[in-house]
Amino acid sequence: MPKTHTSKRDARRAARARRKLYTQIFTIGGVILVAVVAIWLVVSIIKSQTGAASSVTPSPTPIPTQGGPTPELVGTKQYASAPPIIIDVTKQYFATVTMANGGVFVIQLFPDKAPITVNSFVFLASNGYFDGLTFHRVIDGFMAQGGDPTGTGNGGPGYSFVNETNDLTFDKAGVVAMANAGRNTNGSQFFIMFGTYGLSETNYTIFGQVISGMDVVNGITRRDPNKNPTFTGDAIKSITISEK
Repeated sequence: MPKTHTSKRDARRAARARRKLYTQIFTIGGVILVAVVAIWLVVSIIKSQTGAASSVTPSPTPIPTQGGPTPELVGTKQYASAPPIIIDVTKQYFATVTMANGGVFVIQLFPDKAPITVNSFVFLASNGYFDGLTFHRVIDGFMAQGGDPTGTGNGGPGYSFVNETNDLTFDKAGVVAMANAGRNTNGSQFFIMFGTYGLSETNYTIFGQVISGMDVVNGITRRDPNKNPTFTGDAIKSITISEK
């Protein structure tokens, strides 16, 4: 009899232990299930948001956001960064170039075709950047190049910006484009064509056209910095920007 009683008591203990074990297993399993479901829901939400974002075609942003702080002048004609957008691409802009020798010519700028380039040119001109600078490279039958504060062909405003592709071409005299040291290295140097010369529009950003005073442009003193680097070229007195 004692043996039988002990066996029944042990059986009851074993049954309680099993129930306790099953309860623990079910509890842990439930916690794991809840965690898995929660993770699945989070991942599903992230995927749905990512999918929604990627399915939206971003609108083109050819120019930076309008406004912003004026870049800091960190040296003589040297800025810490490119300027914020100060132009309105829906307006017409004109640059009246007055030479130190008294000649005047007018460039129509094309903000709708090259907004970043025109914005930089307008910013620099409005701050007197070009005043006193020379046309340091003027090659007969080719072009007149200016806008370099060092007068060597190696200077710039301290910042650079990208090339802008448009439908303008080097098809006539008076075309105005940015000079560079390779794509996306535009700064302050620009050139004016004396005529067609076979340049590739892929390599340069065209942003303006001389609309009056082409005889003044044609009369700019020829200067080859490689052959006569000590000769001083014709200087710009000022460039005044107007808009319509």
